[in-house]
Amino acid sequence: MANISRRGDSYRIKVFCGYDVNGKQVVQTKTWKPPEGLTDRQVKKELDRQVLLFEEYCKRGQVTATIKFQTFAEQWFDEYATINLRSTSLERQKQLTKRVYPALGHLRLDKITSRDIQKFVNDLVTKEKNMNTGKPLSRKTIVHHLSFISDVFGYAVRMEMLCDNPCRRVVIPKGEAKEKEIYTLEEVEAIFAALETEPLKYKTFIILAVYSGFRRGEMLGLEWKDIDWEHSVISVKRTSNYTGKKNGIYTDTTKTKKSQRSLKFPPIVMDMLRQFKAEQDRDREQTGDKWIDTDRLFVKWNGLPMHNNTPYFWFSEFCEKHGFRFCDIHSLRHLHCSLLINAGIDVVAVSGDLGHSCVGTTLNLYSHMFQEAKARNCDAITAALSFGKKEEKTDESEKKAS
Repeated sequence: MANISRRGDSYRIKVFCGYDVNGKQVVQTKTWKPPEGLTDRQVKKELDRQVLLFEEYCKRGQVTATIKFQTFAEQWFDEYATINLRSTSLERQKQLTKRVYPALGHLRLDKITSRDIQKFVNDLVTKEKNMNTGKPLSRKTIVHHLSFISDVFGYAVRMEMLCDNPCRRVVIPKGEAKEKEIYTLEEVEAIFAALETEPLKYKTFIILAVYSGFRRGEMLGLEWKDIDWEHSVISVKRTSNYTGKKNGIYTDTTKTKKSQRSLKFPPIVMDMLRQFKAEQDRDREQTGDKWIDTDRLFVKWNGLPMHNNTPYFWFSEFCEKHGFRFCDIHSLRHLHCSLLINAGIDVVAVSGDLGHSCVGTTLNLYSHMFQEAKARNCDAITAALSFGKKEEKTDESEKKAS
C-alpha cells in the first residue's frame, strides 16, 4: 500500500516493499510534480495513475531497492554463470570484476544509469592500462567489460527485478582495427625448414596447426582415436583448457557445436603423424609405470595432457632462436584461413573449415581478406577474356610499325 504526502507543489509517493534479509523494512520513494495547467480533478486522477504505476514497478523491482551491483553480480555468478558458462568464459568474467567492482560495485543496482556505465567505459579507454604490458586496453577487452555488466543487468531484467538494461545506450569508441599478424608463404617455408631439426612433437604441432586451422585448445584436445588413418581424416571432438590453479588442465566441450568437425589431410601430414605416434609409443615403453595413458597426441613426459601455454612459449623461443618474427600460435590459424580465401574457397566452406558458429563470424573476422580476394577478381577476368589480350597485341603491333 502506498503512502502519499504533499510537499509544496509536488507529491511524495512511498511504497513499503517488505523486509530485507536483516529484517529491515524496505521502502521505495518517488516524487511526482503535476504539470502546469491541470485542474484539481485532473491532478487527482493522474496522481492515482502514478501511484499504481510506481506500485507495479516496486513489485517487479523491490529486491533492487537496497542491493548493490557487486552483491547481485555475485548472485548472478552463482545462479546463472556457474551453471551455463564454459569454465574458460566463467574465469574470464571473474577476471573482469577487478575493474568493474571498484567502479560500480558499491552502487545500488536500480540507481546505476547509462551515464555511470558510459563514464566507466570512457575511463577504460583513456586511463586504464593492461596489467601485464602497461599498454592501453584493446577495444576487445573493453567490450568484454561492458558485456559482463550487461549480462548482470540482463539477468536482473529477466528476473523482473528491473525494467531496463542501461547498457543498451552505452557506446564504445570504435578505435583503429588492429590488422592480424600473418606469416607470409616465404616465412612459413623457412619455419618448416627450421622445424626439421626440432623435436618431432613440436614440429608436428606447428605443421598440423597450419594445415588444420584448429584452435590451440582443439589441438591439445586431439586424441589418437580421433584420427581415421584409412581415410586421412581428423575429427575435433573436445578441447583441452587451463584456467589457473583452481581447475588446472581440464577437458571441455568444443567452443560451439559447429566446432565439432572433421577435416581431410594430405599424405605428408599423415606420414608425419605416424612417425609421431611411433615415437610416443617408444616414450611410453621407456617411461614404464610412470606413464599415464590419456590417448592425447600432445602430452608431457609422463603422458598427461600438455599445458596450454607450452606451445606458445616453445614457438616464441623457436622464432627467437632462428631469427623469425613471432606472430603468436593463433596466427597459424589466420594463415590457414588466408590460404583458403586466396585459393578462392567460398565463405561458407571457410566458415565450416574453421568451425565458426555462423558465416557472419567468419566475415567479421576476415572481411579484409575477402575484400582483397574480390579485388583480384578484376585481374582474373581481364586475364581470362580475349578483349584485353587483343588490346595488348594492337599496342605491340603499333610499336613494331613505328
